[in-house]
Amino acid sequence: MTQAVLLEDVEKLGRRGDPIDVAPGYLRNYLIPRKLAMPATDAALEEAQRRREAAEKAEQERAAREAEAASLLSKTVLTIYQRAGEDGKLFGSVGPKEIVDAIDDARGVRIDKRKVRLEEPIREIGTHMVEIDLADGGTASVKTIVTEEK
Repeated sequence: MTQAVLLEDVEKLGRRGDPIDVAPGYLRNYLIPRKLAMPATDAALEEAQRRREAAEKAEQERAAREAEAASLLSKTVLTIYQRAGEDGKLFGSVGPKEIVDAIDDARGVRIDKRKVRLEEPIREIGTHMVEIDLADGGTASVKTIVTEEK
Protein backbone atom coordinates (compact mmCIF):
# COMPACT_ATOMS: atom_id res chain seq x y z
CA MET A 1 0.00 0.00 0.00
CA THR A 2 1.07 3.50 -0.81
CA GLN A 3 0.09 6.59 1.10
CA ALA A 4 -1.45 9.56 -0.75
CA VAL A 5 -3.16 12.86 0.03
CA LEU A 6 -6.51 13.58 -1.59
CA LEU A 7 -6.75 16.81 -3.57
CA GLU A 8 -10.53 16.48 -4.06
CA ASP A 9 -13.36 14.63 -2.32
CA VAL A 10 -13.45 11.07 -3.68
CA GLU A 11 -16.44 8.86 -2.99
CA LYS A 12 -15.60 5.83 -0.84
CA LEU A 13 -12.03 7.08 -0.24
CA GLY A 14 -12.28 10.28 1.75
CA ARG A 15 -12.46 14.03 1.78
CA ARG A 16 -10.06 16.60 0.41
CA GLY A 17 -6.83 16.72 2.43
CA ASP A 18 -7.23 13.28 3.99
CA PRO A 19 -4.22 10.95 3.93
CA ILE A 20 -5.23 7.55 2.53
CA ASP A 21 -3.63 4.17 1.81
CA VAL A 22 -4.18 2.90 -1.74
CA ALA A 23 -2.59 0.43 -4.10
CA PRO A 24 0.37 1.92 -6.01
CA GLY A 25 -1.20 1.18 -9.39
CA TYR A 26 -4.50 2.83 -8.42
CA LEU A 27 -2.63 5.95 -7.33
CA ARG A 28 -0.36 6.03 -10.39
CA ASN A 29 -2.96 5.12 -13.05
CA TYR A 30 -6.20 6.64 -11.73
CA LEU A 31 -5.85 9.19 -8.96
CA ILE A 32 -2.80 11.16 -10.12
CA PRO A 33 -3.80 11.55 -13.82
CA ARG A 34 -7.25 12.83 -12.77
CA LYS A 35 -5.64 15.18 -10.20
CA LEU A 36 -7.61 13.57 -7.37
CA ALA A 37 -4.59 12.75 -5.22
CA MET A 38 -0.83 13.13 -4.94
CA PRO A 39 1.80 10.98 -3.24
CA ALA A 40 2.05 11.69 0.48
CA THR A 41 5.24 13.55 1.27
CA ASP A 42 6.00 15.50 4.43
CA ALA A 43 5.33 18.77 2.60
CA ALA A 44 2.06 17.48 1.12
CA LEU A 45 0.84 16.32 4.54
CA GLU A 46 1.73 19.68 6.12
CA GLU A 47 -0.04 21.56 3.31
CA ALA A 48 -3.14 19.38 3.72
CA GLN A 49 -3.14 20.06 7.46
CA ARG A 50 -2.81 23.83 6.89
CA ARG A 51 -5.71 23.79 4.40
CA ARG A 52 -7.87 21.78 6.81
CA GLU A 53 -7.17 24.23 9.65
CA ALA A 54 -7.90 27.23 7.40
CA ALA A 55 -11.19 25.66 6.29
CA GLU A 56 -12.20 25.00 9.91
CA LYS A 57 -11.37 28.59 10.88
CA ALA A 58 -13.37 29.96 7.95
CA GLU A 59 -16.33 27.77 8.92
CA GLN A 60 -16.20 29.02 12.51
CA GLU A 61 -16.09 32.65 11.33
CA ARG A 62 -19.05 32.05 8.99
CA ALA A 63 -21.03 30.42 11.82
CA ALA A 64 -20.29 33.40 14.09
CA ARG A 65 -21.46 35.86 11.41
CA GLU A 66 -24.64 33.82 10.89
CA ALA A 67 -25.36 33.75 14.63
CA GLU A 68 -24.85 37.50 14.85
CA ALA A 69 -27.17 38.09 11.89
CA ALA A 70 -29.79 35.77 13.41
CA SER A 71 -29.79 37.60 16.74
CA LEU A 72 -29.94 40.94 14.93
CA LEU A 73 -32.87 39.79 12.78
CA SER A 74 -34.85 38.45 15.72
CA LYS A 75 -34.62 41.90 17.41
CA THR A 76 -35.65 43.73 14.25
CA VAL A 77 -39.04 45.42 13.84
CA LEU A 78 -39.75 46.52 10.29
CA THR A 79 -42.20 49.25 9.34
CA ILE A 80 -43.33 49.19 5.74
CA TYR A 81 -45.53 51.95 4.35
CA GLN A 82 -48.03 51.09 1.61
CA ARG A 83 -51.05 52.78 0.08
CA ALA A 84 -54.26 51.27 1.38
CA GLY A 85 -58.00 51.66 1.11
CA GLU A 86 -60.34 52.63 3.93
CA ASP A 87 -61.02 48.97 4.74
CA GLY A 88 -57.34 48.29 5.50
CA LYS A 89 -56.65 46.39 2.27
CA LEU A 90 -53.47 47.34 0.45
CA PHE A 91 -53.47 48.62 -3.13
CA GLY A 92 -50.92 45.94 -3.93
CA SER A 93 -49.01 43.69 -1.60
CA VAL A 94 -45.86 43.34 0.46
CA GLY A 95 -43.74 40.47 -0.80
CA PRO A 96 -40.28 39.07 -0.09
CA LYS A 97 -38.53 41.80 -2.09
CA GLU A 98 -40.04 44.59 -0.01
CA ILE A 99 -39.18 42.77 3.22
CA VAL A 100 -35.56 42.20 2.13
CA ASP A 101 -35.25 45.87 1.14
CA ALA A 102 -36.65 46.97 4.52
CA ILE A 103 -34.17 44.71 6.38
CA ASP A 104 -31.31 46.13 4.32
CA ASP A 105 -32.43 49.69 5.09
CA ALA A 106 -32.99 49.01 8.81
CA ARG A 107 -29.99 46.84 9.68
CA GLY A 108 -27.69 46.82 6.66
CA VAL A 109 -27.97 43.03 6.42
CA ARG A 110 -28.31 41.67 2.91
CA ILE A 111 -30.54 38.62 2.59
CA ASP A 112 -31.59 36.64 -0.46
CA LYS A 113 -35.31 37.13 -1.07
CA ARG A 114 -35.68 33.34 -1.50
CA LYS A 115 -34.89 32.98 2.22
CA VAL A 116 -38.05 34.90 3.20
CA ARG A 117 -40.89 32.49 3.99
CA LEU A 118 -44.28 33.95 3.15
CA GLU A 119 -47.14 31.63 2.31
CA GLU A 120 -48.70 34.48 0.38
CA PRO A 121 -47.90 38.19 0.08
CA ILE A 122 -49.16 40.50 2.83
CA ARG A 123 -52.27 42.32 1.61
CA GLU A 124 -53.59 43.95 4.80
CA ILE A 125 -52.47 46.63 7.20
CA GLY A 126 -51.31 45.24 10.52
CA THR A 127 -48.55 43.40 12.31
CA HIS A 128 -47.20 40.22 10.75
CA MET A 129 -44.47 37.79 11.78
CA VAL A 130 -42.24 36.86 8.85
CA GLU A 131 -39.94 33.82 8.99
CA ILE A 132 -36.48 34.04 7.43
CA ASP A 133 -34.41 30.92 6.77
CA LEU A 134 -30.84 31.04 8.03
CA ALA A 135 -27.83 29.24 6.60
CA ASP A 136 -27.41 26.99 9.64
CA GLY A 137 -30.89 25.52 9.15
CA GLY A 138 -32.60 27.70 11.74
CA THR A 139 -35.12 30.47 11.26
CA ALA A 140 -35.49 34.00 12.56
CA SER A 141 -38.84 35.72 13.10
CA VAL A 142 -39.00 39.35 12.05
CA LYS A 143 -41.88 41.49 13.28
CA THR A 144 -43.20 43.42 10.28
CA ILE A 145 -45.63 46.29 10.70
CA VAL A 146 -47.45 47.28 7.54
CA THR A 147 -49.00 50.72 7.89
CA GLU A 148 -50.83 53.13 5.62
CA GLU A 149 -48.74 55.59 3.65
CA LYS A 150 -49.64 59.16 4.51
